[in-house]
Parts: sequence; structure tokens; C-alpha cells
Amino acid sequence: MPSHSLRVAWRADAHDRARHNIVERHLRRFRAPVQPAVRALAQHPALADLAVSFPALCVALALPRKGFDPAFAAGRVLAGAPLAAAAKGAGVPLWTRRLTPESFTGPVPVLPASAQFAHRIANHLPRAARHADLWLEAVAHAAHWADEAFALWTAREFVRDASRIKSIDRMRLRLIALWAWHSQHPECEARRFMERRWNPAMRMAAAGAAATTWWAAIDLHINLGRGRIEDMWLKPGSADGYEFRPLPTAADLIDEARAMNNCLRSYGFDVSHDFARLWSVRREGRRLATLRLGCARHKPLVDGLEIKLARNEAAPKDLWWAAQKWLAAHDLAGIEIVRRKWGTAPLDQALWRSLWRPYWLARREIPSWLPLRASRAALESL
Repeated sequence: MPSHSLRVAWRADAHDRARHNIVERHLRRFRAPVQPAVRALAQHPALADLAVSFPALCVALALPRKGFDPAFAAGRVLAGAPLAAAAKGAGVPLWTRRLTPESFTGPVPVLPASAQFAHRIANHLPRAARHADLWLEAVAHAAHWADEAFALWTAREFVRDASRIKSIDRMRLRLIALWAWHSQHPECEARRFMERRWNPAMRMAAAGAAATTWWAAIDLHINLGRGRIEDMWLKPGSADGYEFRPLPTAADLIDEARAMNNCLRSYGFDVSHDFARLWSVRREGRRLATLRLGCARHKPLVDGLEIKLARNEAAPKDLWWAAQKWLAAHDLAGIEIVRRKWGTAPLDQALWRSLWRPYWLARREIPSWLPLRASRAALESL
């Protein structure tokens, strides 16, 4: 054999060994849950190169999403088609090419693929590979539950505070996404319960607080309905210059909660089951405190269980004494309170459907966590 033929063979063999070593180094970087499938795919040299050039596409072909047949996209790769064409066939956005092998612990989720999103997401990719799988899941869920704008914001917020990727749970992100989506749709009835709307300049903590307040208001209205509580147990009155006014509707309770900066929005369950009644304490028309009436444990008579000033600060002794005088002016022995069995109070089904119908239609689905019929489990799922 001529000497130049030996040199060509040696160089080709060295090139193959170098290529094999590079591929092997990248294959070792894939996480344990996906590595067996990726290695099986890598038995074909052309597909093995994806471990280096496009890890996301490699995972998408090795571990296809449910309902996706990877044969067509794999065939494009084997035929030498551009990676962009193969990625499109696999439903993998081209911007995911920047993600490292460590980014995946399962099939590649459905991710936003618009040109605008691809351009802007480049600034918000995860810096630490160990967080990338959670980042991917959050971005995919944010896009599915809301839209690309919210998904981009989610990506940015998670990168801004890497520790938050570990701490935030899926249910909380789902609630924020639902709130953000309705923030952008003024035609929706659910938006009228918002005290603050989502905007891309917000931080995650502020968005979480605003979404929680919104959901508490909805929970209150679903529990109490659109009407008013006719039996407030006691009659409006006054004592020592303090006025005691009932809060018989969900709207009244929200107004009081907003003015007093307290947690009245969370009392829908207690009020609807006749465990509590809530009253506003005022002087010369100005709100001073909130009074919660109920029956103390093992006692049959209505009593003032709690009086709180704004921001839940303790009420002074003279206010408690005035409340006692007002209570004593009633025939407490003649007041019969029959508490409902825990969890049996009816919910406003018509309001529930009215609130979420636009979202269901826009998403073209009724999610299991936002079902067609209101239930205690559904209210607690967000």
C-alpha cells in the first residue's frame, strides 16, 4: 500500500476517534433519566452528532412527547437536511439549541417558537445547568397557561433569582398565570376582582401577592354568591360613640379588607357555614376596626371573638368594652345558630362558569384544576 494511503487512513481513523471522544463527553453530560434513550439514539453516527450540536433535538428524538412520531424528523437529519428543518419537524424551537445536555430530565416540553420570543429569550436562559430543567418546565407551563409574554416574564424572573426556581411550586405559578392572562383581557368578568394587574415590569413576589389577593376575592364571592346574608345575628347599633355596621355581602367584605388592610377575603368559608359574621366598627362614619362574631368553643351564645384595628393591630380595651355593651343590648339567648356541616355550604356555580368561560374557550380546554363545576377542591387547588 502506498505511503500516502497509510497517512490518509491514519488521519481518518484519528478523526473518527476524536469525534467519538467529543460525542462521548457530551453523552455523559445528559442526566440519568434521559441518558439511556439518548445513547440508544446515538448508535447512529449522524444522530449521535446531535448530542453535540443540538442536545434539545437529540432528546426530542430519543424521548418523543406523547403523540409525536420522531421518525420523520430523524429522517430529515439522516438525509442531511438543515437542523432548523429537523427541529421544526420535531416541534423543538431553534432557540433551544443553546441549552446544554444537562438541561433535560425528560421529554422536551412544548415551548414558544415565535421569532419575537426566540429573539428575546436569549437574554433569559438559565445560567446554571442544574436549574435548567425546572426553568424549562416553568416556561412551558407559563406559555400553556397564559401566553408567550407571560412565559418570557417567567423565564426572566427565574433567572433573576435562581433560588426561586426551587422554591416556587407549580400550583403557585399556575395561579399567577391565570391572573396574568385575565389581566390582559378586560372583557372578562374575573378581572373586576383584581386590585392590581399584571405587567412585565413586576417582580415575582409582587405578582404572587396580587394573584393571591385576586383569588381570595373570587373564593369569597363563590362562597357567598351575589346576594346578601339576611341573618347577621345582631342588629346595627352603637355604644360609647362606636358604631357597629354589618358586612352582609362579599363586596362589603372586600371593601372592608381593602380599607383595613386585613384578611377578610379569606372568611368566605366561615361565613357561608355560619361559623362567623363580620361587622365594621366605626366612629363618625370612619372605619376603626373589624369585629368577628361567633360562638366560642362549646358555648351556645354569640360573642365577640375578635376585634382588630387596621393591619390586624390589637384593639384597645375601651373598644372591647363598647362591643360588650352593644352585644348585651341583644337577646343573645334567643338567637339560634345552626352551623352547617363543614364543607356542605353551596357554591355559586353560575358565577364560577361565568368567570372562567372566556378562559376555557381561549385555551380550548377545561383544565382539571379549573373544572366546569365549582368545588372546594377546585377552590383550594390554586
